[in-house]
Amino acid sequence: MTDVETSTDLKAPGFRTRIAELTDDVQRGFIAEWAVTIILLLFGTTTLIQAFVIPSASMVGTLLIGDHVLVDKLVYAPGGAVSSKILPYRDVRRGDIIVFRYPLNISQDYVKRAIGVPGDHIHFDNKQLFLNGKMVNEPYTVHSQQYPDVYRDNFPSGAHAMPLRPRAAEMIEKNVVDGELVVPPGYIFAMGDNRDDSDDSRYWGLVPRENIVGTPVIIYWSFEAPTQDLINGNVGVDHIIDVITHFFTKTRWSRTFKLIRGYPLGRASN
Repeated sequence: MTDVETSTDLKAPGFRTRIAELTDDVQRGFIAEWAVTIILLLFGTTTLIQAFVIPSASMVGTLLIGDHVLVDKLVYAPGGAVSSKILPYRDVRRGDIIVFRYPLNISQDYVKRAIGVPGDHIHFDNKQLFLNGKMVNEPYTVHSQQYPDVYRDNFPSGAHAMPLRPRAAEMIEKNVVDGELVVPPGYIFAMGDNRDDSDDSRYWGLVPRENIVGTPVIIYWSFEAPTQDLINGNVGVDHIIDVITHFFTKTRWSRTFKLIRGYPLGRASN
């Protein structure tokens, strides 16, 4: 009897009216939530997150040319006494992938991996990284060129093989102790994962801490494109046409929404 009475109530005009009202409420709530989300995203593109595109092969092995990434700009932000306890601020860690303003031209953004933090002792012997006296395993690296390079493969190499930039020569020389680079306070030693094809701290020096923008957290889209189409953010008409005509065939679907993670390196020496 109870089931029959319930069935009758479902057909009542008042019940149908209430269902319609609830449906309208849900729809309005959904629209409101999306509106707030869009506003936050628009606001966040300059304060919390920012979109970047990878223009070169220096991080091949981890990031490819044409990977479009979202960068968390909050994680390394300097926090006050109160905000540091509430928000997830932290300092740069060895192995983090970082986006930063290029020290020699702050209008350009670079992406590399943080290899050394203040106080770390770094040297390379035949492409092998030694950090604080210990050989470090780097499974993410790619060595694309077989020919030897005294400076690139054995760092720091001394006066017989100077870095390409005079600024780097002075900075590196004054921080070399017993054949190792000692990362000074306020700086990060950064390198590309594609070790044989990366313009990095070996050549232009250390990254000032204040130049660091954030860390990439996700690839939201990946599209096969040549470096010349993406370098310096100059996207031309040809690239736009290429995207429109080859969106489905050149999009790397397997990389879309792929999370980006750092790789923890060795601990600091005592």
